[in-house]
Amino acid sequence: MNWPLLLILLIASALMMLLEWRGVPTTLKLSFKGDVKRETAFLAQWGQSMATPLAALIVWQLDPSKRRDAIIMIGAVLTASVACLALKRLLGRVRPNREHAGKFLGPSLTHANYRESFPSSHSACAIALSVFLAHLYPPAAITFWGLGITTAILRYILDAHFPSDVLGGVAIGYVAAICALRFAGVA
Repeated sequence: MNWPLLLILLIASALMMLLEWRGVPTTLKLSFKGDVKRETAFLAQWGQSMATPLAALIVWQLDPSKRRDAIIMIGAVLTASVACLALKRLLGRVRPNREHAGKFLGPSLTHANYRESFPSSHSACAIALSVFLAHLYPPAAITFWGLGITTAILRYILDAHFPSDVLGGVAIGYVAAICALRFAGVA
């Protein structure tokens, strides 16, 4: 585990949260149309419920020696997702551009999208998938990291999350992937 990287992510998330709490404008309120909207929507799904099994299926089919790793990779992404879900339900942070945006409302067992901003599950899952694949296939690491980081940035650009939510999600995804890689015995 790259402890300095994890520490930087956590400190950056805390600092951004402090700025957001102090009222510093951190959201963009951009509007995308046409092809740009469709392409960004596609990229924002890296690590999600279709992309992860598809990536695992490709590893399974093209690299039989890594079939066990493909299954563990799904576990890494699921772990990141479940960790984010638990924190979202526990903290209840209101999403950007909603009434009481940024406020932490506290625990709730029911799903309510408007109060599930922190941490960004999309960012966590994208990074978990990217870190795992980059470790399995180092020649494509730049591509995998690029996809994960693009997804995380898009969560911010599309006003789904505050910067601190995205950074927190990236940290969770990174830890989930590293733990899964250690479990797999490949890290």
